[in-house]
Amino acid sequence: MKTIKGPAIFLAQFMGAEAPFDTLENLARWAASLGYEGIQVPCDPRLIDLEQAAASQGYCEDLLGRVRECGVEITELSTHLQGQLVAVHPAYDSLFDAFAAPEVRDNPRARTEWAIRQVTLAAQASARLGLTAHATFSGALAWPYVYPWPQRPAGLVEEAFAELARRWTPILHAFEDAGVDCAYELHPGEDLHDGVTFERFLEATGNLSRTAILYDPSHFVLQHLDYLRFIDIYHERIRCFHVKDAELRYDGRSGVYGGYQGWVDRPGRFRSLGDGQVDFAAIFSKMAQYDFPGWAVLEWECALKHPEQGAAEGAPFIRDHIIRVTERAFDDFAASGIDAAANRRLLGLDA
Repeated sequence: MKTIKGPAIFLAQFMGAEAPFDTLENLARWAASLGYEGIQVPCDPRLIDLEQAAASQGYCEDLLGRVRECGVEITELSTHLQGQLVAVHPAYDSLFDAFAAPEVRDNPRARTEWAIRQVTLAAQASARLGLTAHATFSGALAWPYVYPWPQRPAGLVEEAFAELARRWTPILHAFEDAGVDCAYELHPGEDLHDGVTFERFLEATGNLSRTAILYDPSHFVLQHLDYLRFIDIYHERIRCFHVKDAELRYDGRSGVYGGYQGWVDRPGRFRSLGDGQVDFAAIFSKMAQYDFPGWAVLEWECALKHPEQGAAEGAPFIRDHIIRVTERAFDDFAASGIDAAANRRLLGLDA
């Protein structure tokens, strides 16, 4: 069995214009000062030059050295924003355009091509950095039709996943070539948002071995999905782990759809670690049971608590939940050794 690595922290929610949130080195030193051992790095030009990282081993070695001098290591790269732009329904064009480089905005075709190249570069950069997994989103073409009213035309969902597969298959082959797992965060708003949609996508892309899952239980709490059973079913595909809490409080006025309310007032909302309903002791036990090979990474999102308090509390919370796996069975002290003849006698086979 493997002991999960960590604690680590996803930097996306903490980036800013002021120190210590303004540069990769400052963020790395800040994370280390809180007790984190790893950082998950968004592929943002303020933190990493993705073109250089994909092309230059020297650039990657320098980047790794600078981060290690700060007291942490890189756990994974993330292309959540770029992955989102691989597939955008026209209803969301203007909302998502700000995620793209300025030169491809207001041009959906160019934006898609840019996004595909960005995620492909991230596969190559991950390999040069010695990473084994990558975190991303799938994007969405079918999301506006998630609720079947009006009734969906026959074949609509199938065509959406076929097109999603056409866009992602070359990227997934790039991850195969790089020896890096492409882990999709299953997330409402993405076409890949639960186990069934992941299976649809997996089949449409040819069951490629590097097609993987970023496991985040908070999104399953808000969908009322059994997040522990999910690990039992999909553990062989889970390659990244966001440690994030959430709660779904039953209400007489709104439910899982939230009534268009802000996060504070929604029945389902994200919380800082320990403030929600996620059973992390059970999750970490299952991760240990199934030999999860990666990092436990805090993704902080909370409707109430300040991010710096959430980050400070997150490192000890994760450390306290990581199970140092045993190297022997608890009852080994009573072992009597292997004796084939004795075993046959005990079974009455030599009588």
